[in-house]
Amino acid sequence: MNAILDENNIATTAGELTVYNYAENTREYMSSVAEYLAEGVGMPANSCADAPPKGKTGKVICRKADGSGWEYLVDHRGETVYNTETGEPMVITLPGDYPAGTTTTPPSTQYDKWDGSAWVTDADAQHAAQVAEAEQQQTGLLTEAQATISLWQTELQLGVISDEDKARLIAWLNYIKAVQAVDASKAPDIIWPEKPE
Repeated sequence: MNAILDENNIATTAGELTVYNYAENTREYMSSVAEYLAEGVGMPANSCADAPPKGKTGKVICRKADGSGWEYLVDHRGETVYNTETGEPMVITLPGDYPAGTTTTPPSTQYDKWDGSAWVTDADAQHAAQVAEAEQQQTGLLTEAQATISLWQTELQLGVISDEDKARLIAWLNYIKAVQAVDASKAPDIIWPEKPE
């Protein structure tokens, strides 16, 4: 004998009934099973009595949010989208349309801003970062060069420097002048001088 349900899905007559189960978080159709419902017992959680439609390629069958029936949702799970505010990637984990505020197009630089339809590079921010990086590199090269010549400078002051070390000191001093002459504001179009041998 088949169970008969009232408008609240409570069995008014005991019996078997095929129920269609769906996932709690995604509402995705999972399986069907024959359940015995005693009189006065309701449907199991996350299940319904109406059968889902046949599957479609690229779509997933889900229970409507209001529970009134089934619907097809696009299935982008596993795809990567990018937050249009931050540019951060995220992997889609739920069926349905792409989340609001995302795009499938990755930003090409960390200075890209979303203009509503495409990524646009903020050239001023990018240039400022390149200048700061060039200034940092310039400071690092000068620090390294100063450390290299410090012993030779002491030897020169004491008058005990060899001719070979004196030639090296001069080469490194010329290198320091060349590094100091580099205009960091021209970044990224900078050619750094070569270090002396």
